[in-house]
Amino acid sequence: MPTPYPRTFSHIGISVPDLDKAVQFYTQVLGWYLIMTPTEIIEDNSAIGAMCTDVFGQGWERFRIAHLSTGDRVGVELFEFKDQQNPDNNFEYWKTGVFHFCVQDPNVEALAERIVEAGGKKRMEKPRYYYPGEKPYRMIYMEDPFGNILEIYSHSYELIYSAGAY
Repeated sequence: MPTPYPRTFSHIGISVPDLDKAVQFYTQVLGWYLIMTPTEIIEDNSAIGAMCTDVFGQGWERFRIAHLSTGDRVGVELFEFKDQQNPDNNFEYWKTGVFHFCVQDPNVEALAERIVEAGGKKRMEKPRYYYPGEKPYRMIYMEDPFGNILEIYSHSYELIYSAGAY
């Protein structure tokens, strides 16, 4: 079997308890583009309704969704589901599934402070260096105001890991 070619990343779906506040946070703090305003999707026989029933099963009733895009054209779907539940601990990293997403900003510290000012929080006291005293590559784990875990990198993924990083 031939080696597969690397697929590009299209989008990620993020659940939030308040779609309007999430759109405001992600557009004003992270600078993402709003490409489709919040829309309600209902369980019916429309193309999107049937598609969602295929995924969620019967009885999902309705949800709201907005579509955003990052500066490098990766899509972000924000979902506000009926009967949204916020877990007490949204950082169960040991369980299978996505436990964070990462954004890149050369000023890690300033973006971290903007996230805190907007209602998010730091998961680490301060950014850490991958190569202290050698290279300026830094990172920090954060939480958005809705409990979703995000990481900030100062440089590209390829630069940070190309020399091994650890």
